[in-house]
Amino acid sequence: MAARAGVSRTTVSFVLNARTDAGISPGTWRRIEEAARELGYHPHGAARALAGGASHTIGLVLRQSAEQVAADALLAETLWGVASEARTGGYRVLVEPLSPNDGRYSELLVSQRVDGLIVSGPRVDDEELAALVADGFPIILQGSLPDVPAPSVDIDNRAGARTAVEHLIGLGHRRIGCITNAPLAYTAAADRVAGYRDALAKAEIGFDAGLIVEGAFDAASGHAAMTSLLAEAKDVTAVFVASDIVAFGALRAIREAGRRVPTDISVVGFDDIPLARHFDPPLTTIRLPANALGAAAGRALVDRLAGRPTSERTLLPTELIVRESTAACRNRTGGP
Repeated sequence: MAARAGVSRTTVSFVLNARTDAGISPGTWRRIEEAARELGYHPHGAARALAGGASHTIGLVLRQSAEQVAADALLAETLWGVASEARTGGYRVLVEPLSPNDGRYSELLVSQRVDGLIVSGPRVDDEELAALVADGFPIILQGSLPDVPAPSVDIDNRAGARTAVEHLIGLGHRRIGCITNAPLAYTAAADRVAGYRDALAKAEIGFDAGLIVEGAFDAASGHAAMTSLLAEAKDVTAVFVASDIVAFGALRAIREAGRRVPTDISVVGFDDIPLARHFDPPLTTIRLPANALGAAAGRALVDRLAGRPTSERTLLPTELIVRESTAACRNRTGGP
């Protein structure tokens, strides 16, 4: 880095540790930052702390677009949990949306000087994240990646989805659709589909891949997915939608098709966002503990930065909340 910027290693060290008292000119400072970006440098929080240059800031990286983040009705609760634990440990929180299609962790780490990261919504195809973990940068996953050896904090997505679908089966439904909360590259989405399949298998209901349609975080994707599902599987009597926001779009598509909820089609969501109880009809859903999830992730990262032991896997339970969007099946045809 010093060679690329044409300066001494000491000067590089001063810039990377934000030593504004070192008398380094703005032009030289910019050259070193540019060299850092070109080389993909990221600072190691623990090492920088030993040198007296810790930023006392942790980053909460949301692997979604800015528009998707804006639609996340539980983000405030999650962030409150992260921030409360960060403050206890003497840290601030920087929130950064990082779309899977653009943006790099290295840019965030160089420019914002965070000591560690919580990565929310990790994807199985995120090679840069895997490389950061391999390099030893302090990272906590809010979610899970089986092949990435970083501590993770998550809800039990699979068990929650299984509970949702078992509720529908218990009401007599056999032709049950599934709309995902996100593309299946997101581990939470894949886990919720796995829970859907678990419930069908336990009830000895045959799996039909044509009953699964991908959503993409927002209500518009739920509307499109439900419209497609109704066109391809007219005998569906219930649908598990793995996100409340996505479910709102699905409910509109059902109404537009001239069908009623829950008389003709029962709907179960996932998340229990505040609006779910006030929708028409109030949505049966799986409640996740958003504040506790954020707090657990924040506590884990603070502990790791302090050198304290951190659990490799923390799973928080979910809860079925039954409201008025589900009812007994009136049509028992099309399955056992």
